[in-house]
Amino acid sequence: MSKLPRSSRLASPVDTTVHGEYRILQRPDDPRPLYRFSGHVVDDPQPGRYHVYAGWFCPWSQRVTIAHALAGLHDIVTVSYVDNARDGRGWAFREKYGPDPVNGFTLLRQAYEATEEGFDGHVSVPTLWDRTTAQVVSNDFKGIGIDLATSFRHVATPVLDTYPEAHREEIEQLDAWLGPAVNRGAPDSTAFLDALGTLDERLATRRFLIGPAITEADIRLYVTLVRYGAGLAGFPHLWDYARDLYTVPAFRDTTDFTTYSAPVLLDWNAPVQRPEGIAA
Repeated sequence: MSKLPRSSRLASPVDTTVHGEYRILQRPDDPRPLYRFSGHVVDDPQPGRYHVYAGWFCPWSQRVTIAHALAGLHDIVTVSYVDNARDGRGWAFREKYGPDPVNGFTLLRQAYEATEEGFDGHVSVPTLWDRTTAQVVSNDFKGIGIDLATSFRHVATPVLDTYPEAHREEIEQLDAWLGPAVNRGAPDSTAFLDALGTLDERLATRRFLIGPAITEADIRLYVTLVRYGAGLAGFPHLWDYARDLYTVPAFRDTTDFTTYSAPVLLDWNAPVQRPEGIAA
């Protein structure tokens, strides 16, 4: 890591007057995906090789940090956080969460430019970095979460298997509906509220979305529910389910309500009564 003074390894404050607002630019004739990097963890990965750049505010990042915790990777894959605000330069490292512990970059964009000269795509969190190749492996949040859940069992003991082979097809089938309707849906739209109603009915008789224990499906739904706000109280089984997940350290410890745009108007520590199931 760079030996420069701490202050010289931090980005200057957000300044949209000088740097403008961040824009996701993608030309209509550009066939490349928005999330440019979609590589995977190598076979037989070793402890310390990979690092996740995350953001407390970001639901896609939280999906990955929950998966990371439930896979037992605290000492295997390192994690650090970008600042909660950005200007036209994109995500940056500032005093609140400290400097980049891997490369000493001040801007996350530098990791992308180190991987692809002249990079002109979307700079996003989470980002998976490979210390061995000194490149970005992936900024595909879905792929990163699955890799963390499945690729390190030779060096780590998972708290739970969140992507069990027996349920993978069902997890992805459910995600094909939940992704557009809930995770990327417009809050309080008819489609969003109808989906929450359907989920509320589903969770009246089961503790988790699929099977007897927490899976990737629950992780993907939770990160939206925890940001939804007071409207969640209108769906009693879904509200109990969300609080039940919040009691699990991997979910609670990756949740920072102060970084979410919706005010916290509900008691997330209220007692929970749920059907039987296996928690972490």
